[in-house]
Order: sequence, then structure tokens, then C-alpha cells
Amino acid sequence: MEHPEFAPDPSLSRSEMETLQHDIADSAMFADDFDSNLLDPNFGQQPTVAGVDQGFSGDTATSAVVVVRGDEVVERAHASAETEIPYIPGLLSFREGGAVLSALDALESDPDVVLVDGSGRIHYREAGLATHVGVALDQPTVGVAKSLLCGEPRASVSGLSEGTRVPVEADGSVTAPDGTVIGHAVQTRQYDADNRYINPVYTSPGHRVGADTAAGLAERYATQYKLPDPVHRADRYAAELTD
Repeated sequence: MEHPEFAPDPSLSRSEMETLQHDIADSAMFADDFDSNLLDPNFGQQPTVAGVDQGFSGDTATSAVVVVRGDEVVERAHASAETEIPYIPGLLSFREGGAVLSALDALESDPDVVLVDGSGRIHYREAGLATHVGVALDQPTVGVAKSLLCGEPRASVSGLSEGTRVPVEADGSVTAPDGTVIGHAVQTRQYDADNRYINPVYTSPGHRVGADTAAGLAERYATQYKLPDPVHRADRYAAELTD
């Protein structure tokens, strides 16, 4: 871990957790900073992309990581930890972050980017699970969430056509200045029918990735399902581990 001072400590008080999140957000880079060409499928060697998701069995959280290069699974790893605090909106990383960090540490490979099932900058203090993990590891990370935690979409996200992006802007619930684009609603897949709809995913920078690239990665890797393939694979792996 590059920055152990940012490790998610569930023994902290709520105010201490929130203070730590402000410090994490101040240290985060919400702009592209990586060596690989993450979005061009024809550019040299394909990047390695890790997907992270969690499963639960009682009070135990199991974090599953699947690393892919193109269509090939390079590696899988997992780790489990007791959940020491209940789910509190905005403090998810203190409940699940320890297992995520342990699972990523168990990898033999070093992914070019990590896609985390959860929020990054789309967070009250701009420090969701993806940002917390990314800053602690100094690793390019992206948050891919199934629902919107905070912020305001610039336009309606109901019934979007496949391939549509809607910027999500900071509002009074977010520490970023009002109007700052903190992520996107991304319609990765959609039914070809008028009476059935798939909701978008909500992408946001975690660390060392910009908002546009975060959305582009979700679009590129959502090949068959709503979630990007590495995250979908991690979701299935987590379910397998916690059955």
C-alpha cells in the first residue's frame, strides 16, 4: 500500500471517517494519469483491467477481483474480512475497503486500471470506495455504481438509448463546486423494446482517471451485460465464493 495513512479504519468515529475522506479527496487526482492507452482497442498490447465486487455471508465481506486483458481472464483473487460497522451511506469504504485492499494485494499482476463496483468522485465528500482504494494504492481506479448516491444528472436518465452519456454535476450535497462534472450516467446496454428499460450505470473517477475516460471504459468493457465485463465477472466470482 502506497499510502497506509489512508487505510480504511472502521474503528474511527464517524467524524474522523469523514475528515479522512476529505483528506483522501484532496489527495485524489480526477484526471488521466497512466501509461497505457486504455480506450484504443487497436493500440499495441491491450491493458490489463481489474474488476472488483463484493459478496457477503453473514457479517463477512468477501472481495472478488478478476483481471482481464481483452477477452482473456489473466488472474482471479479474493479476500474476506469481518464487517465491523453497518452499512452507512457515504462510508462504504470503511465497511468493505479492507477486504478490497487485501484482495488487490493478493494479485500477482499489476492491473493498468481497476474498476470498482461502487462510487468514486460521485460521493458527498468526493471520496467513495473507488477513490479511497485508488488513493491508498496510488492506482488508477474507476467507480461503476448501479445507483446514484448524490449529484444531479444534467438531463433525464429515464429510457436512455444505448451509448448515451449524461453528465452528473455536483450540487449542494457534494463538496465540489456546484456544476462540476463528477461523473456520468452511462447507458451501456438497452432493450430494443418500448416497454422494457435497463437503467444506466453511474461512472466516476476514482483516482488518476478523468470523468470522460471513466465513462469510456464502462462503454468499452460492457460487451454483453450492463456492467463492464471485468466487474460482471467479479460479481459472479463473489457470488460463487459466498454461496
